[in-house]
Amino acid sequence: MTSEVFAPAKVNLTLHVTGQRQDGYHLIDSIVAFADVGDRLWITPAPKTSIKVTGPFAQGVPVDAGNLVWAAMQLAGKTAHIAIEKNLPHGGGIGGGSSDAAAILRHYGVRERAASLGADVPVCLAASAQRMRGIGNDLCLMSSLPPVYAVLVNPGIHVATADVFKALQIRDNPPMPQDIPAFETSVGFIEWLRQQRNDLKPAAIVIAPEIAGVLAQMEQCRQIALARMSGSGSTCFGLCQSREDAVASEILLAERHPDWWIRACRLS
Repeated sequence: MTSEVFAPAKVNLTLHVTGQRQDGYHLIDSIVAFADVGDRLWITPAPKTSIKVTGPFAQGVPVDAGNLVWAAMQLAGKTAHIAIEKNLPHGGGIGGGSSDAAAILRHYGVRERAASLGADVPVCLAASAQRMRGIGNDLCLMSSLPPVYAVLVNPGIHVATADVFKALQIRDNPPMPQDIPAFETSVGFIEWLRQQRNDLKPAAIVIAPEIAGVLAQMEQCRQIALARMSGSGSTCFGLCQSREDAVASEILLAERHPDWWIRACRLS
């Protein structure tokens, strides 16, 4: 029997880089939310694992052991044919590959050693709003966050996370406040987020100056209350106070930049 699973886009609403360990791993403090847009996977039990990739971002996605989905199958101790509908741009800072692997682990009920597949896999396995600290392994559920609507924008460029961290100038920035307030509305939450940061943005813009242009275009949309880069880039997000505002922003930006990937969504 074939099972369908969903791999949502991961959005780093904040990303404070607070230090670096002696082994090279960076310490972060980040609020992570998940969108109602993402990849879809179909899992069919089979004697051997195989992967087929379709969708708008299928090109270049490995169908062998180079795919995190393959590694997730090995970690789960299962074999199956996996069909992936790749709807999320890769190298875009929204956890496409990590979320795909996490969807496999979630399907099989596997949680141990998820971090061995990558720093973002544990939070993608949770697939709900989390405060992520340490090297990505310290997670705290943020159940009191209000729903927020957003528009995700990727200009069609790939940014390697390792290159962004290498270009980082300051690695010991202040964390978020120890206690995050409870927010009754998205308005208050967005205003609080405005005081936080993504410390990787300057380094990412050095590598991909197009990111600055994307943010500038988003800031011109009156429906967007806050524009920021997600993760290590290149996807940016604009927070809105309603789905209607998010959809209006998507339409406006798509008219101006038909070659960009743009999706209105709800963040949980």
